[in-house]
Amino acid sequence: MELKFDVDDPTPLPDWSTLPGVARVGEPEPRDLDAQYFDTDDLSLAHAGYAVRRRTGGPDEGWHIKGPRRADGGRVELHWPLGPAGEIPQGIADAISSLASVTSLTPIARIRNSRTAYALQDAAGGVVAEFVDDRVSANDERAGVERAWREWEFELGPAAPAWLEERQALFAAAEKAVHAVGGRPAASDSKLARTLGH
Repeated sequence: MELKFDVDDPTPLPDWSTLPGVARVGEPEPRDLDAQYFDTDDLSLAHAGYAVRRRTGGPDEGWHIKGPRRADGGRVELHWPLGPAGEIPQGIADAISSLASVTSLTPIARIRNSRTAYALQDAAGGVVAEFVDDRVSANDERAGVERAWREWEFELGPAAPAWLEERQALFAAAEKAVHAVGGRPAASDSKLARTLGH
């Protein structure tokens, strides 16, 4: 589960010290991410709420499928190792078989991201949430349109509160901290949607 925000280039980082359960902010961790997204010509996966990508860089590099957004705002994400270049894992073929054949998939977008990640930790060192500051350069492969923007993501970590009310309070505090420095709710649901002009 995550929150996404749009921010301008000069926007300062939020003060996370006021968030419930957050005792310290970890050191900034730079990550250079490069993702290629795949779909059918008629975007059948996107229309069904799915995204398939191959991404290098960062601790979770590899192939990913993001599923449709649930009622609680979260999405299921599945992961496979990178494997040989140009070879889509069989697990992805199986996961999307009801929507499309992997032989019909083609590159639709390339998204490069200069990311700085921060672990928001509790007193025991557990990660309550991860905050990332993204500077994105994206290319719509079909339309030949390039876009660039800055956005923030706030995603729950393994030490996040278990109870719904506590999670809602944490999200509310995060939104307040972001709005205090000029951040605003993201205009687009995902980087892919924004790359494709949605």
